Amino acid sequence: MQKSYSDSYRAAGVDITAGYRAVELMKKHIARTIPGGKADVIGGFGGLFPLEISGMKEPVLVAGTDGVGTKLRIAALMQKYDTIGIDCVAMCVNDVLCCGAKPLFFLDYIACGKNVPERIAEIVGGVAEGCVRADCRLIGGETAEHPGTMPVGDHDIAGFTVGVVDRAKILDVQTMKPGDVMLALPSTGLHSNGFSLVRKVFDVEHCDLSAPVPALGDRPLGEVLLTPTAIYVKPMLALFEAVEVSGVAHITGGGFYENIPRSLKKGLGVVIKRGDVRVLPIFSLLRERGKISEHDMFNTFNMGVGMTAVVRAEDKDRALAVLQGQGVSAYVLGEIAEGEGVTFV
Repeated sequence: MQKSYSDSYRAAGVDITAGYRAVELMKKHIARTIPGGKADVIGGFGGLFPLEISGMKEPVLVAGTDGVGTKLRIAALMQKYDTIGIDCVAMCVNDVLCCGAKPLFFLDYIACGKNVPERIAEIVGGVAEGCVRADCRLIGGETAEHPGTMPVGDHDIAGFTVGVVDRAKILDVQTMKPGDVMLALPSTGLHSNGFSLVRKVFDVEHCDLSAPVPALGDRPLGEVLLTPTAIYVKPMLALFEAVEVSGVAHITGGGFYENIPRSLKKGLGVVIKRGDVRVLPIFSLLRERGKISEHDMFNTFNMGVGMTAVVRAEDKDRALAVLQGQGVSAYVLGEIAEGEGVTFV
């Protein structure tokens, strides 16, 4: 039996044997996301998932897809690729949470200028870690080598997740009313948004990303910028079980002004006391260095709030206790009122 290889294809810039080695290296990471730890089926033409829907009257699948954006450039400059996979998972699973869905499985797509198996396995290791944090399976993916269209050291990553929710438990903004309370789940930092502006402000191509920054508690700028996106699956699923939640927003690109209104009932807005927002140091440094207006900061970044959830005022204490029991330092961000959008006071 002849083995699969192609000298001609390798001469054109694609080494298919490197792809095979990358798959073998990543199997140990994928196994972490699968009960029993068996990843033998990886490498087939499709990812398999046993769908368990007992107890659901009308299961509805919820899908989401996203990438990491130009945060990848920071990873390339730092030569540190073990966390961007967490970002990719987070950006997808946090989105399906906004419908009330539990993520079931995840697939990734990695494009690269040259397939270095150890580097691809490092990226997939981060994807697997994200799946563990999200309690979902990594059931497959694709690595594509793009010689001549991507520089040798460049990578891009995107992902896709599917979740499930019983139709009766899909979050319904129509139940929202004035006087309800909006809770904030803190972010871990920039997450995966606004990095084109971040790279410009800090001139990352020419600065020392490894140097300690006093305003960041002497942490290196590169380390802070690469802090992976928080994954809110476990705390939010616990919250859904404990109290009625009428609206959830994942604060991504577009910040407060774009994302929060998507989680509100028409005719209602949220009033937020500006001083109540627990802004992380990286955002204060960004605003100062870039001379960015407060409006643009809140319209670009998460400002320290990665996710919001609207609950009844009478459920506020219970909701906060549940989230804090899950290790999330949640707090009251604002109050629902008649109007539109986000109002700071």
